[in-house]
Amino acid sequence: MDTASRGVLVTGASRGIGRAIATAFAERGDRVAVHCSTRQSEAREVLGTLPGDGHVLVSGDLTDPVRVEGIVSEAVEALGAVDVLVNNAAVMIPHPLATTPYAQWQEAWRRTAAVNLFGAADISYCVARRMIDEGRGGRIVNVGSRGAFRGEPDHPAYAATKAALHALGQSLAVSLAPHGIAVASVAPGFVATERVADRLNSPEGERIAAQSPFGRVAEPREIASAVLYLASPEATWSSGTILDVNGASYLRT
Repeated sequence: MDTASRGVLVTGASRGIGRAIATAFAERGDRVAVHCSTRQSEAREVLGTLPGDGHVLVSGDLTDPVRVEGIVSEAVEALGAVDVLVNNAAVMIPHPLATTPYAQWQEAWRRTAAVNLFGAADISYCVARRMIDEGRGGRIVNVGSRGAFRGEPDHPAYAATKAALHALGQSLAVSLAPHGIAVASVAPGFVATERVADRLNSPEGERIAAQSPFGRVAEPREIASAVLYLASPEATWSSGTILDVNGASYLRT
């Protein structure tokens, strides 16, 4: 794997954590494929702000296995290779059990699993197989969640699929190490993104910030920094890890 300038595919990179991750890799000098499912105008805006050259926009539904193959092929064609995959794309659909009709409950679970778990598994397969076939080695970094450990009472499918994503990363870390591919995950706590801006700007915001002894929530760039490290050559021996990035808001034992 050429660490001087790598090809990096970031899923769900049109805003929030994904945008910060794409920017961090571009600032390092890497060529970035900015993926989006539906937010093409926002993704194009991200693409236009990335420093350096050789970046590309790739779009498509991660729940469509055929389209996943196309996303990877387009990224490889534009970047020359995908040396780093960041599985960031996710959906978070409210469905508290006590108040959610059964049909909506089923839909929330199936949609969440399709994106957060099956989509990540499929694109990891397609990228890793190319790495193996080309003998390149590489990195896969999953963006999981603190919710996988502490629970998400209003979003149980989100917590469950993030826990599964962590487990997927650990399984792949073992199976792909002989091919020179390191796999790790980050588990962020609450992050100040567009999706949660209303909550942070409401009275609830103070309670959310108080979850961390630092008295605030994370900035997207802080999650991006952890991803950048786990994708680095120096982090090879951290393959299989799940790195908590939650400002001591939840401590695992």
